[in-house]
Amino acid sequence: MERVAERVIRFDLAKTTIRELNQFLHRELPKLIASPAGSFGASAQHLPGIGTADEGLTIEVLHPNGQHSIAAGVDAPVTIEIRGHAGYFIAGMNKQAHVTVHGNVGWSVAENIMSGLVRVKGCASECAAASGHGGLVVIEGDASSRCGISMKGVEIVVGGSVGHMSAFMAQAGTLVVCGDAGANLGDSLYEATIYVRGRIASLGTDAREEPMQSDDYRKVADLLRRAGMSHAPEEFKRIASARTLYHWHEGASGHY
Repeated sequence: MERVAERVIRFDLAKTTIRELNQFLHRELPKLIASPAGSFGASAQHLPGIGTADEGLTIEVLHPNGQHSIAAGVDAPVTIEIRGHAGYFIAGMNKQAHVTVHGNVGWSVAENIMSGLVRVKGCASECAAASGHGGLVVIEGDASSRCGISMKGVEIVVGGSVGHMSAFMAQAGTLVVCGDAGANLGDSLYEATIYVRGRIASLGTDAREEPMQSDDYRKVADLLRRAGMSHAPEEFKRIASARTLYHWHEGASGHY
């Protein structure tokens, strides 16, 4: 760990371990944020919603080199900049923190996110933001299969395309796809909503296209603004649940 500026602490993973980084983020960082002025206490402010973290403490992570579980389980109002490609379960279970990966990530980035912001400047592998409960996840490139699987309230914006079975069993929240969507989009969808700008290979069971309403345009515009993307909301299609799987129907057993 190296303190390189008044509000910046740097970890170089070529010299230290993921365990040491995460132990600091879990144990020492909350105490540091709560400490009196002079130890970041005056500048590390609580972040309402997903507001900016510019006035708080920044943790800079160098040489991630595809390692896994970086910044997993963080519960603190802090900015974390991961400078390079990272592996599986990056920023998993995130709460409050604003995490940016300046590269690509492996499976399950931001899985089970509770709040805060996780942004990937590159592409993401399978299961991005799986089971996310809240917060915003932004993938600026493409996301592979099962993006947003079992989402429970998280908001996801993908600048590129998503793979097959994305938003499978999505229960609540919003997925915005600025590119194309792979096969079986929204299979077994519940109350989550999907917006797709490009081509949809196929819809999954119980997912259907519905007309865009004024609330949809407002929601898409707001999410695109927060994600830093400039597409027109009018270019998107709305996908939602037909709600035919909510109750068992003997004659439709082949669809379950």
